[in-house]
Amino acid sequence: MGELFGTLSDGTPVHRWTLERGGVRVRVLSYGGIVQSAEVPDREGHAADVVLGFPSVEGYVDHPGPYLGALVGRYANRIAGGRFTLDGRTYTLARNNGPNSLHGGDRGFDRYVWDAEPVEHGVRLSRVSPDGEEGFPGRLEVSATYTLDEAGALRIAYEAVTDAPTVVNLTNHSYFNLGGSGHAGGHELRLAASRYTPVDDGLIPAGDPVDVTDSRFDFRASRKVGSGYDHNYVLDKGVTPAAEEVAELYDPASGRVLTVATTEPGIQLYTADHLGAPFAPGEGIALETQHFPDSPNRPDFPTTRLEPGEVYRSATVYGFGTR
Repeated sequence: MGELFGTLSDGTPVHRWTLERGGVRVRVLSYGGIVQSAEVPDREGHAADVVLGFPSVEGYVDHPGPYLGALVGRYANRIAGGRFTLDGRTYTLARNNGPNSLHGGDRGFDRYVWDAEPVEHGVRLSRVSPDGEEGFPGRLEVSATYTLDEAGALRIAYEAVTDAPTVVNLTNHSYFNLGGSGHAGGHELRLAASRYTPVDDGLIPAGDPVDVTDSRFDFRASRKVGSGYDHNYVLDKGVTPAAEEVAELYDPASGRVLTVATTEPGIQLYTADHLGAPFAPGEGIALETQHFPDSPNRPDFPTTRLEPGEVYRSATVYGFGTR
């Protein structure tokens, strides 16, 4: 059992698990599967917390909108109009982001206390999402296992099974600031993505993916991130059975480097321009590994459909280093 971190208003306890290995210390909450902190050294060996978080459970309860560090589901990102059709039946979801559904609806996976059990070098969180929760079909048994390898890389491995056809798209929503504080727009980013999905005013993909060449969306060579991004990138590798490196974030001031490897076909770059109090705009950068937004309504996108008898598997690895 992890340490008691706090209690919800109904008395439900929230526990915190501390993972420490390879010079890295990561803290994970049973509430929302939240990565509360990740302490990593800079090029001089001085440690700092490089993910945005709150010191108490009340902070997360009172400020759910940014999804700080959270495990997001049942469907990460947006679904247009808060609805989709599966086998001829239309399912209606909460419209919690203008006319669209975002990150699982009014009460997504980030707002539940998960069951937790220790595993080697980490913790496994699990819960059952009942049929009809937030409008999604099927009873979904889901788990997320957080482990640190000997080099201090954080691996999050997701699994899920369903008793009826449904859609699933899970991610972690950590905001990284490799300097430990201040504006993160000066970080340098490289993405292995030759295309991105242009969006309409509601941030729903519009039309086909577009080549990034000669545009501000081209991060194939490392450069400063800046601001003004909340876009899905189509990773060149596609869906893969094992996690492959797709991104590198570098802070020249501290020397800290974050690498991201994933099995997923997309990554959402969000520069947190609308992060909200108590954080300043641009204080962190989210790199959300996932399937594409609105995939249930886009048969041309990689499918997010899960059938009974299948096992949903996804993994993302966050590596930390310096140069």
